[in-house]
Amino acid sequence: MGGGTFQKVYELAARIPPGRVTTYGQIAVYLGNPRLSRIVGCALHAAPEGLPCHRVVGRDGHLSDAFQPLGRDSHRMLLEMEGVPFRLDGTVDLEKCLWRGPDDS
Repeated sequence: MGGGTFQKVYELAARIPPGRVTTYGQIAVYLGNPRLSRIVGCALHAAPEGLPCHRVVGRDGHLSDAFQPLGRDSHRMLLEMEGVPFRLDGTVDLEKCLWRGPDDS
């Protein structure tokens, strides 16, 4: 996987509207290979500053421990600031805010 794949991940992540989220796996599907979700995670971990990486969550709406500086707490705070809804178990309510791709307004 070269830098071109990372760039495509960044381009998709940049298009996720505020208040919406998508999943690592969904981005992998957009890239043409549903098995690339770990590569998507690696790309986002190395993403340029300012990219809204916080709008990407796990397949069941779980948050990332890798967020700086406080892991899941930082991830949740950024999403809450945009009005992203959460379920009682602390996961994002994907039914209410999942962004399905560039054609999903």
